[in-house]
Amino acid sequence: MKEFKNIKNIIFDCDGVLYKDLDAVFGQVSKRMSEYISRKLNVDLKKAKDLQQNYFHKYNTSLNGLMIHHKIDPHEFLEYVHDINLDFLKKDTVLREELLKLDAKKIVYTNGSRDHVNNITKHLGIHDLFDGIFDIVDGQFMPKPQIEPFKVLIKKFEITPEETVFIEDIAKNLEPTKKLGMKTVWLINNEYWGKKDSDKDFIDLKIKNLSSFLKEINILNAA
Repeated sequence: MKEFKNIKNIIFDCDGVLYKDLDAVFGQVSKRMSEYISRKLNVDLKKAKDLQQNYFHKYNTSLNGLMIHHKIDPHEFLEYVHDINLDFLKKDTVLREELLKLDAKKIVYTNGSRDHVNNITKHLGIHDLFDGIFDIVDGQFMPKPQIEPFKVLIKKFEITPEETVFIEDIAKNLEPTKKLGMKTVWLINNEYWGKKDSDKDFIDLKIKNLSSFLKEINILNAA
């Protein structure tokens, strides 16, 4: 852990990192994606779901594939699919406490929308603790793990990669940040897409719990 002492910037993925119940959140998003694709492309829900999954695996986001093949309006898509009910998400007082103690710039980076991050963080009670949000629009609709949006993020927030940690639940999204010089942390999970490439050497550290990891950083920097 000593290599994480005096870190100046921490970048957090949103879904599956700031909260654990990915199925409850992304299950709703996925359903609305299928509905949107079905309505827009005039196909049944099964065909829509197949397209959604195929585009996700081929282009890293379903939206990317829809933009390439069907000229879908990305803003309309993002607004529709992220209109979900998050009332089941409870305030995370433990995470809030550790975030408050962090002496570092804190940024959320998502392949989703800014509104979605705000919705998630407000329900968790941590929305006021971040220095910035970088979403798919900021990345010019280029999704992780493409390296270009990371370069845009670095410039926008004026961060030095060697002083930065990136935390993700999708292991392969860590590869470009390692190439750029960041320290990489994978939040262990059993999702097929999340754990793919989790055995690669571009991962510096694997953790089971975000709050516990941040607590270790805070203890390290207090010593």
